[in-house]
Amino acid sequence: MTLVTDAQLMADRSKFLKNSTTVGITCVPFSGGQPKGGVEDGPVEMVRFGILDQIQGMGYSVELSENMDKYRTMQPAHDPPIGKLKNPRYVSMAARRVAEQVQAHCSQGRLAVTLGGDHSIAMGTLVGSSAVYGDDLCVVWIDAHSDINTPSSTDSGNLHGCPLSFVLGLCDESDVPADSPFAWVKPCIRQSRLVYIGLRDVDAGEKAILRKHNIKAFSMHDVDKYGIGRVVEMALDHVNKDRVLPIHMSFDVDALDPSVAPATGTPVRGGLTFREGHYICEAVAETGCLVALDLVEVNPALGDPESLRQTVAVGCSLVRCSLGESLL
Repeated sequence: MTLVTDAQLMADRSKFLKNSTTVGITCVPFSGGQPKGGVEDGPVEMVRFGILDQIQGMGYSVELSENMDKYRTMQPAHDPPIGKLKNPRYVSMAARRVAEQVQAHCSQGRLAVTLGGDHSIAMGTLVGSSAVYGDDLCVVWIDAHSDINTPSSTDSGNLHGCPLSFVLGLCDESDVPADSPFAWVKPCIRQSRLVYIGLRDVDAGEKAILRKHNIKAFSMHDVDKYGIGRVVEMALDHVNKDRVLPIHMSFDVDALDPSVAPATGTPVRGGLTFREGHYICEAVAETGCLVALDLVEVNPALGDPESLRQTVAVGCSLVRCSLGESLL
């Protein structure tokens, strides 16, 4: 009897991918969007843990973006802050390269998987996927933080807390003047096509932005109140009611409780359980709409060896579930 692989099952579901049994992987060893070293080694550790072999074991072919080390060597020698923003030129250069690599995978009809690296790289992944799938692209953002600060609202100046403000078009001219390193980033995601799951640490300025623009967010309060199954259903109904639009899912491992994923830069107690995190990925995979996935903020430098092993293992598991791995 011929065994049906996970890749074949996902290909049967897929509504958008022309090359649905090939996964395009971009590894982004980058930490410039935040101050803690080590997150640049996240993708290397996931590869070392066997994520590429695991994906191939599911029946997929893997196409790997070339020259991963360029992200480490492209850092400018001189990169002073612009206003509050730290490492702005480096973040912009990395995001632009990510955008090109993700766009290349999407244009070939592959499911684009990006392994970070800090969450500032999502500025690039979203530009890249939306260049192919247009402004009907839906974004499911799984995170403890909303990452929607503008250059003027951010307190820390760390750009991993700002990527969504750029791609949503929330920055005004004073935030992004014509000579800004980020002038190339044009609004590409509709505010009504963004939904959050797992928020629990949101800056006051970000709360004001979410309310002003009526952006849908399900916090951990909602997960506690309704259960993860209902929350995911409501989230998908908000951005993609009939499940006929492409989905880009961006998953920060700090959405998980620190007891589940301890090796990450900004852990916050009270997060998603192991099963809640995996259920989100399973449910999105079942829609047949997933076209791009980010898995970010695994930081091998934080915690003991067991914390690293645990976090890398859960990161790999989330990727596999997003690609159709099921319990039965």
